[in-house]
Amino acid sequence: MEPTPEQSPHHAYPDHWEADVVLRDGGTARIRPITTDDAERLVSFYEQVSDESKYYRFFAPYPRLSDRDVHRFTHHDYVDRVGLAVTIGGEFIGTVRYDRIDDTGRPASAPADEAEVAFLVQDAHQGRGVASALLEHIAAVARERGIRRFAAEVLPANNKMIKVFRDGGYTQRRSFEDGSVHLTLDLEPTEKSLAVQRGREQRAEARSVQRLLAPGSVAVIGTGRTPGGVGRTVLRNLLAAGYTGRTYAVNRAFDEGLATLDGVPAHRSLGEIDEQVDLAVIAVPAHRVPEAVADCGEHGVQGLVVLSAGYAERGAEGRELQRELVRQARSYGMRIIGPNAFGIINTAETVRLNASLAPEPPARGRIGLFTQSGAIGIALLSGLHRRGAGLSSFISAGNRADVSGNDFLQYSFEDPDTDVALLYLESLGNPRKFTRLARRTAAVKPVVVVKGARHSGTNPPGHAVPVSRIPDTTVSALMRQAGVIRVDTVTEMVDAGLLLAGQPLPAGPRVAILGNSESLGLLTYDACLAEGLRPRPPIDLTTAASPQDFRDALAEALADGTCDAVIVTAIPWVGENGEAETGDGQVLAEALTKAVAGGSAKPVAVVHVEIGGLAEALAAASSTAAPRPRTVTPAAQPRAATTATATTARATTAGTPAAQGAAPAPAAPATPEAAASFEAATGPGATTGPEAATSHEAATSQEATPRPGRIPAYPAAERAVRALAEAVKYAQWRRQAAVPGKIPEFLDDTIDEAGAAALIEAQLATAPEPRGRPLSHDEARELLGHYGIDVRPTLPAPDPEAAVAAAARLGYPVALKTTAPHLRHRADLGGVRLDVADEEALRRAYGELTDLLGKPAELLPVVQAMAPRGVDTVVRASIDAAAGAILSFGLAGAPSELLGDTAHRLVPATDRDAAELIRSIRAAPVLFGWRGSAPVDTAALEELLLRLSRLVDDLPEVVSVALEPVVVAPQGLTVLGASVRLAPPPARSDVGPRRLPNY
Repeated sequence: MEPTPEQSPHHAYPDHWEADVVLRDGGTARIRPITTDDAERLVSFYEQVSDESKYYRFFAPYPRLSDRDVHRFTHHDYVDRVGLAVTIGGEFIGTVRYDRIDDTGRPASAPADEAEVAFLVQDAHQGRGVASALLEHIAAVARERGIRRFAAEVLPANNKMIKVFRDGGYTQRRSFEDGSVHLTLDLEPTEKSLAVQRGREQRAEARSVQRLLAPGSVAVIGTGRTPGGVGRTVLRNLLAAGYTGRTYAVNRAFDEGLATLDGVPAHRSLGEIDEQVDLAVIAVPAHRVPEAVADCGEHGVQGLVVLSAGYAERGAEGRELQRELVRQARSYGMRIIGPNAFGIINTAETVRLNASLAPEPPARGRIGLFTQSGAIGIALLSGLHRRGAGLSSFISAGNRADVSGNDFLQYSFEDPDTDVALLYLESLGNPRKFTRLARRTAAVKPVVVVKGARHSGTNPPGHAVPVSRIPDTTVSALMRQAGVIRVDTVTEMVDAGLLLAGQPLPAGPRVAILGNSESLGLLTYDACLAEGLRPRPPIDLTTAASPQDFRDALAEALADGTCDAVIVTAIPWVGENGEAETGDGQVLAEALTKAVAGGSAKPVAVVHVEIGGLAEALAAASSTAAPRPRTVTPAAQPRAATTATATTARATTAGTPAAQGAAPAPAAPATPEAAASFEAATGPGATTGPEAATSHEAATSQEATPRPGRIPAYPAAERAVRALAEAVKYAQWRRQAAVPGKIPEFLDDTIDEAGAAALIEAQLATAPEPRGRPLSHDEARELLGHYGIDVRPTLPAPDPEAAVAAAARLGYPVALKTTAPHLRHRADLGGVRLDVADEEALRRAYGELTDLLGKPAELLPVVQAMAPRGVDTVVRASIDAAAGAILSFGLAGAPSELLGDTAHRLVPATDRDAAELIRSIRAAPVLFGWRGSAPVDTAALEELLLRLSRLVDDLPEVVSVALEPVVVAPQGLTVLGASVRLAPPPARSDVGPRRLPNY
């Protein structure tokens, strides 16, 4: 909304305070500042509030607002007096207001830093988290305006409002005065308030996806009158899958006398349907979508799947249509999958939803699949079906204008029917949030990602999201840091997904190999070595081995404590006539399945060459199907007609035996706390119902005792080994993540954050341009010194005499080097002379330098004291607008610049991150005594990394730092060069109050 002329031009309408939010029940709402145009909306809102809520707000009966009240509540200066409203469909459902006050409680202006705050939420919307969302946003507004504390007077009987303040996580004080509870909240964010905010975000966004995947009723808008077409295909697929809810066909072109279509009620509009419609699948031309969305919004539809194309994939005009589609849907409280989507699938027995264009829905299983491409979605569904794998859920998001991979991670984290999350992504709208959510999800279940459009530097058509300029290798490193299993192809994703969904996680890299082909065993052995595994010599059962021989050998390997995983290799048996016998796949599958039936804690994979029916038989013998539901009491018995009861039924399936064999058990809960939660959730008297389905216990409810799962089969050794290697690395990450790293406390004693901040403020005051400014060598030294990073000084040498004087001051031996940008760090071009021992050598080196490379004014030579010999490294930190602050490390020169051998971690880095950073480059052995050299002081290097990480985390105005070279000696290190750039900090999308992105 725009400000009116009555509002102060000095304080323009703050449109950056506008935000779309997801409420507790999964619906959306819009938060925005209140303006003078809202008088009628405010009066209408107040009329719908109960007398009790009015009494709680004003401490007295207050049936209506006076004209003076309306004027006061709609006229704000957006500094000392601010009002925010939550709207759905353009109408108010909740408001909050603060007024700045002084120490006596009277109205005041800055520098007073306290404000009185009051909320009012419409009774019909109480319990949806409206007040909690408003508190987050009004607190952020207040901090922006220099307010540090909120004061509130609450009647003792107003328990709901007291709970909102108490549960916000802010530091608070309370007292009882004059018959009311006086609350004071410190608005500085705390770890608790951030955890509360992110917990609410997770539950709300997960619920919003759950509402889409488990609707009680579905309407297909745009169902054709004749067979064929997108809408009619979706309707047919819904019916063929056995959807348990109510289904409606909607098309404004239907004849008035048409009552049913394909056996379901047919209507010309949603208004003709007497019952609630939860989900609408829109399959009409793009120009008719706004009309359909409005019809859905006005009749209470909760979510949309928009299959229609013609949006951002068509260019700038389509991108604006897409933005308007999202704005329109969110204004009614609806979330969108699409546009240009392929559809969604939920295989839960209580739902059986196939609202997609996939003609054959996947079997029920334990894999969740999200894809941003319809074509890739088709390929993945086909590949998983062909290999006998089942899915728990499937979302093809198309242009991903609203519901994204981040939302899918929120849902997968707590979905008890999903053991593995597979994602095909072509863009990351919010990389910081993605890595945060992926890290939390990966701590309880594997997350496998394929990233398309890796090298184009742009987003695919239709993906209207910010473009990150960081290299793909950096993106991959950051995903690995978050525990994501990053693979290159969709084939590798299916391979890894099958192993992770069907087998326990390996305890280590030791692999036993057995089979009836020596050659295939050797190929598998070589593949294991190439992937960093530790294979044992292959066991050759010979070509005469029977299925019983395979069973005995596998059982023996599983019982052997010297291996952590087993790969079985098999070729067809050769009969007496010399022809391959292709009918033994079923027999071998039965033998292998019996061998693992005892509940081995080791993963097993099969590599086979042309054994007909083996993969299919293994899939049938032990599938990824979901467990059978527990027996529930009549009170908890599911009814498919409602979303809430569908959630209840799905929650009861966690941790029960599978219909075909058993569900996988990747590992025990990641932490002791998770183990306790797991025990509480699955022990006697465990809760069932929606609460159980949306709890952290549900996310971690995996049995500690491994159970036999589906044995994955692969047509090539390399594919099986690569999948196993990913499982080994993921299992190692998960074990480490159970005990998170720390930021050492000793850093606090040697860091002067206030001094560094003052220096930055002074420097930026001299360069107000948005691009900021680079610091000189001395300025960079001073800034880094505040964080305990000592940079060896340099002295300018504009002529030989100055060089001699500088060397005398520093002491011999010295280094003479140029600092011209085109020669910096280029010893190979002759711009650096080391170990200059005396004045004569210095004058000679100076003359050679200028004769070879140019005049002193061009070379900008400097003199620097020599550092102890060691390994030259480079340490950098930079800010990417999308991904955030990134810490990088590598060896100086060719390893990092030519070969790209650089490691990366997100900031803030922990002690474990720093240790892993220096050990994850390929050239790391150089630091640890390679070829008989002395190991360097890696502890000092780790401390330097932690200090630099702390600096860029504390001071967002530091947008880039390069320490080059950092010479690491056997004792200590020396930073010889430093460059720092300051700029106004870029906007961050991962801090502040919850909000949905607007692209």
